[in-house]
Amino acid sequence: MEEAGIAGKLALAAQHIRYCHSHGVLGVADSDDSIGLGEYFKKEVMPEGSTIDIRTSGPLCLSREDCAAGKPPGGDFLKIDYSGNISDGKVPDSRLNQEDLWSILQQRGKKKAVVVANGRQGVKEALDAGCDAIEQGYAMGDDNLRKMVDKDVLWIPSVLMAKNGLDSAGSGGDVSCRFSMRSVAPGKADPRAETFWKKMLAEQLAQLRLARKLGVKTAVGTGAGSVGILHGESVAEEMKLFIKAGYSLEETIRCASDNGARFFGMENLGALTVGRKATFLIARGSVQLLPRKLAYLETIYVDGSPSVAYHKNPVMKE
Repeated sequence: MEEAGIAGKLALAAQHIRYCHSHGVLGVADSDDSIGLGEYFKKEVMPEGSTIDIRTSGPLCLSREDCAAGKPPGGDFLKIDYSGNISDGKVPDSRLNQEDLWSILQQRGKKKAVVVANGRQGVKEALDAGCDAIEQGYAMGDDNLRKMVDKDVLWIPSVLMAKNGLDSAGSGGDVSCRFSMRSVAPGKADPRAETFWKKMLAEQLAQLRLARKLGVKTAVGTGAGSVGILHGESVAEEMKLFIKAGYSLEETIRCASDNGARFFGMENLGALTVGRKATFLIARGSVQLLPRKLAYLETIYVDGSPSVAYHKNPVMKE
C-alpha cells in the first residue's frame, strides 16, 4: 500500500511539474513534500534541456529547530511560515516568535528567505529581521510597503488566494478542489466568509496599486498546490489581478518573469537581450488576449530551442 501511495504521488507530481515547467514557473515551494517530488522530477524525469531550471524551497520552516545549525534544509531558498495564511474572519497570530525568526535568518547563509507574513506587526517583524521577500502580506499597511522600498524587499502578494476564497464563499467553501479552479461541489453560501474575502480582496488590490505607485518590487506568485490554485493556470489568473490593480500588461509580464528570475538568481532568464539564448512562451492571438491565452500555448522555447516536454495537444498513454 505504501509503494502504491508513493507511485500515485509520483504520477501526480509528474503532471504538476510538467505543467509547472510548461508555463514558465520560476519557483516552486514543495515544502509539504516529504519525499522531494519536485526535486526528483526536476533531476530524474524531465528530458535534459527541455525545461527551465526552476528553483524549489526546502522544508517549510515552522520553528527554529526546522532550520537549526547542523540541519540545514534542502532546496534553493528558505520559505518561512511566520504568521501563516489568512483565514476566514481574522489575520493569524505569528507561529514563530521574533527571536526564532531572527535566529533562522541568521543561519540561512547565502540562501534567499521568503517569509509568509500577514498583518502590520507580522510583516514589520519579518522586514526588521532581514527577510528577502514577503509572501501574501495581507493587511500589512502602507508603512510596511514603504519599508520594502527602502530595504529592496520583494513582495509576492498572492492575490488569487483572496479571489478563490471569495468564489468559494458563494457556495459554502466547496467550489474548488485541489485539481480544479472550477466549481465542482456547489453548496450553501457563507455570508460571513463572503464579506471577509471581499474585504481582503479589495484591500490587497489596493495595496498592490499603492505598491506600483511607490516602486515596490513585486513578483507574480500564487501559493500553487493549495486547494483550487494550480501550477501554471494560477499564474495567468494572478496576472489578471495585477492588471486589475493597475499594472500595464508589460509591467505584469515583467513581474511574472524578469523580477522573479532576478530574485532567484536565474541569470539565463528574464528580459530578452542580445546574445542570450531565449526562453519564452508562444501564444496565438492579439496582445489584448494575454494573459488568458497563456493557458493554451502554441509552443515553448527553452534556451533557443523548442521544448520537447511541452505538447499543445498531448497524447495520453495507457
